[in-house]
Amino acid sequence: MQKLFSRSFALALVLLSAPCSAAELTLFISNAVITVMQDLAPRFEQATGHKLSITYGSTNPTKARIEKGEAFDLTLLGNDAIDDLVKQGKLVAATRTVVARSGLGVAVRKGSVKPDVGTVDGFKRTLLDAKSVAYLPDGLTGAYLKVMFERLGITDAIRAKYKGARGAEAVAAGEAELGVTQLSEILHEKGTDLAGALPSEIQNYTNFSAAVATGAKQPDAAQALLKYMVSPDAARVMRANGLEPQ
Repeated sequence: MQKLFSRSFALALVLLSAPCSAAELTLFISNAVITVMQDLAPRFEQATGHKLSITYGSTNPTKARIEKGEAFDLTLLGNDAIDDLVKQGKLVAATRTVVARSGLGVAVRKGSVKPDVGTVDGFKRTLLDAKSVAYLPDGLTGAYLKVMFERLGITDAIRAKYKGARGAEAVAAGEAELGVTQLSEILHEKGTDLAGALPSEIQNYTNFSAAVATGAKQPDAAQALLKYMVSPDAARVMRANGLEPQ
């Protein structure tokens, strides 16, 4: 009953803040929240009559698209990218909203034996024993892993078995033995299991924020979506998909 009340209340808030006419929103959204948006988007569309056109991608390449001038109404990316885009005048500073954070984990093929990733030594040994390791080099995860591998002294060993692909997808497709990526992405991929989160000593949390584009064609509808993203209903969905609402 409480969950039903929270959901109804959140949708009511969206309806009250939504403009009278339906709009089509163009969104640039981080891969880390694909599962969340697949759940929330239809609910938002049904409640408001708005339509969401969503392009998913890693934070850094998506930021580059925005900097090149592609049109959109709202984006949800890593905090640093959002802040930089605000400074560039691409996003409305007053709309910047912290949404959630996500940690990193290790993906293995569904049904396979889960390796030890619970300690730093176990994680390091698991990577060295693996035949292949997949992660995206140009996203926030890749930037962090590059530094972390150097700290662990395994850069050369990883380079010899590295697969440049989305970690969970590559594992599910049989293209890599292990994938290192956002926990939310691993839980989203049906062909993978979560071996575990990275040990606390080397865990890295990415904070995600959303903001309305300076040149948004549908700013009111985008603001309504922002409110829904931080509603109790959205928080419940985020927790179920490996994200920590903020």
